[in-house]
Amino acid sequence: MNVWAIEKDIPLKLLLLELVHRYGENTLALNTQELHFQAVDLCTLNNPDLSAYIYTFGQNHGCYGIDLKYPISAHNSVGEHENLTLDQIIEAISIHLFS
Repeated sequence: MNVWAIEKDIPLKLLLLELVHRYGENTLALNTQELHFQAVDLCTLNNPDLSAYIYTFGQNHGCYGIDLKYPISAHNSVGEHENLTLDQIIEAISIHLFS
């Protein structure tokens, strides 16, 4: 994944760079249908039914929001995790996608 070639908000690029650094280049996939400049939809290559929608719109400067998506949509967590720091969003993604 060439993070700098993706047309996304700088805080999202910084997050993606950190995730690539931690988990490797061929671990995460972006949903290419997500066209919003301030949002990405991520999943792991081996489990596309489990994903995280990360956004910077509507957040305090330098903060992120995350919606956690599960294979059973009734379990999705939407709008509950907002204004997270970079460290907090990385922890949420690590727990959701990699544990």
